[in-house]
Amino acid sequence: MNWRRDALLLGAVIALGVLPWVGQPYTLRLGTFACMYAVLAVSWNVIGGFAGYPSFATAAFFGFGAYAGGIMLTRGYPLAVAALSAGAIAFAAAVVMGAVLLRLRGHYFAIASLAVAEVLRELTNSATELTGGGMGLNIPFDAASGGGVVGEATYYFRAMWLLLIVTLVVVLYVQRSRLGFGLACIRQNEAAADMIGINATLYKSLALAFSGVFVAMAGTLYAGWVHYIEPPDVYDILYAVKPIVMVLLGGLGSVTGAVLGAFAFLGIEELVWRNYLQIHTGMLGLLVVVLLLFLPQGLVSIGPRLAIWRARQRREAPRGG
Repeated sequence: MNWRRDALLLGAVIALGVLPWVGQPYTLRLGTFACMYAVLAVSWNVIGGFAGYPSFATAAFFGFGAYAGGIMLTRGYPLAVAALSAGAIAFAAAVVMGAVLLRLRGHYFAIASLAVAEVLRELTNSATELTGGGMGLNIPFDAASGGGVVGEATYYFRAMWLLLIVTLVVVLYVQRSRLGFGLACIRQNEAAADMIGINATLYKSLALAFSGVFVAMAGTLYAGWVHYIEPPDVYDILYAVKPIVMVLLGGLGSVTGAVLGAFAFLGIEELVWRNYLQIHTGMLGLLVVVLLLFLPQGLVSIGPRLAIWRARQRREAPRGG
């Protein structure tokens, strides 16, 4: 059953590839953000959902990827090379960082992971010659996009869409691998996991690395897409908070739920922004809280709930007659 659901999820995401042939620049923009949000949510789900560690490091990975890849783009490297390089560096750094930070638990780890983004922000601000500091970094136009508004929108949508597909395939594999089993054990009882021979430090470090590698690559694609980045933009704390909300909205620990939550969050965000521009942040927060209250197990729980309700209706039907 899970394989069927995962196949349907991949099929639905692959079907998004038709968007450049049927969409306008605005639609492509929404599609690019939808794919980017889904990458952030699915990635966070590895450390937050599989391992049960409340990480706020997504903003750090995103900002690092934006600047590491952005600097390479300014020096003439192709987008793919810049994104892969940023992802590889982020993966290696996350393994090392995880070995230190993941000795902390609960809110101590959450605060420490949040501090990483602030440290990187200050380092970025101080490295003026390399990053532009507070003045930001201008990223040149990518000739591979073909030029024009539609051509560039299509180019970056396809890049982010492909990244989402790769992210899904890797994370679904991780979920069903020995690493995924180990992370599930750690989430249930870390002390017991240690007793049965699971190297908790290594597994948690790998989980943090997998939660950061694709986020860093998404940061590179975002930097190339917007052509200009600055520390307050790419190290924004909202990049740490939004993925958590998306996963909770869709269903904690579920890859399908993470994607559904990301798409639903973007839809709500866009709807509220259009109709309540002055108070859109407050309205967005209120709607998300209401949804979480009525769907504590996320959007993926709707199907099972409906099945239970229908079964109950069938059992009670003869009594009513």
